[in-house]
Amino acid sequence: MHPFNPYKIKISQLVAFVAIADHGTFSAAALALDLSQSTVSHAIAALEAELGVQLIKRSRQGAQLTVVGDRVMKEAHAILRHLDNISQEANQARGLRGGQVHIAAYRSMATHLLPSAISRLHDLYPTIKVKITEFDEFYNIEKALLNGQADLSVAELPEGDEFETWEILCDDYLALMPPSFTGPTQLTWADLAAYPLIVSSVNTCSHRIHNCLKTVETSLNIAYELREDSTIIGMVLRNLGAAILPRMAAEPIPKGIKVCKLPCVLTRTIGIAMLKDALHPPAVYAFLDALRQAGMFT
Repeated sequence: MHPFNPYKIKISQLVAFVAIADHGTFSAAALALDLSQSTVSHAIAALEAELGVQLIKRSRQGAQLTVVGDRVMKEAHAILRHLDNISQEANQARGLRGGQVHIAAYRSMATHLLPSAISRLHDLYPTIKVKITEFDEFYNIEKALLNGQADLSVAELPEGDEFETWEILCDDYLALMPPSFTGPTQLTWADLAAYPLIVSSVNTCSHRIHNCLKTVETSLNIAYELREDSTIIGMVLRNLGAAILPRMAAEPIPKGIKVCKLPCVLTRTIGIAMLKDALHPPAVYAFLDALRQAGMFT
């Protein structure tokens, strides 16, 4: 028999072993670890093969530790605790025990995108504080980055070599039709021309819509230009006209409003930006990691 080499044991195998002991079944452990059941089973089989002993008895009642499995479990718990301690010491040394991240964002981004990332950040680094400043106009967001008032932005992506950017999503513009509208979801310009048009007066959004409408031969009646998205939606809901808004700015869309596709493709790219050469605190990079773990970008 070859001598046992403990350094061949993988941390992922110990994590799977502890999860099965904690949750009682392979399937429950897989669910808790967000892995497939076959992956967990393979990890345990590899661990048992490496150790040369059976750690878990499989039965209809679930997974039960053998006598040696119970003793190994105590040591596995200790190893994982030590790893947590190592992580905490490293985080403290990197300044992640505290700190603050300043974010400049559109209201819709702060509402729909940031909460999941902040929740993930607080799971990893509970003492890091997040300050969000909401802006209507993109130039104010860009100015906040350049002046150091914000570490990161979550909005449309700025141009220029001084910025480092990551794309999150492509946000489509929608036509929001009043409850009285009975036409198809794919609109023509004639469909829109039949209603007073309500658009945003925010420069970034307004310019994009106006530039699109300049190419249209059909005469459209822009009856209202309003700053607040909620006011625009409220007017549509009361049959005062049709609106054009980005999807994320419109949500949540009240029942009764008809969501339709514009006759043209109109979108905006939303992402994260930061100054490339600025000296950012460790908390900023921790927040970027949280955004990645939340699946917002790779």
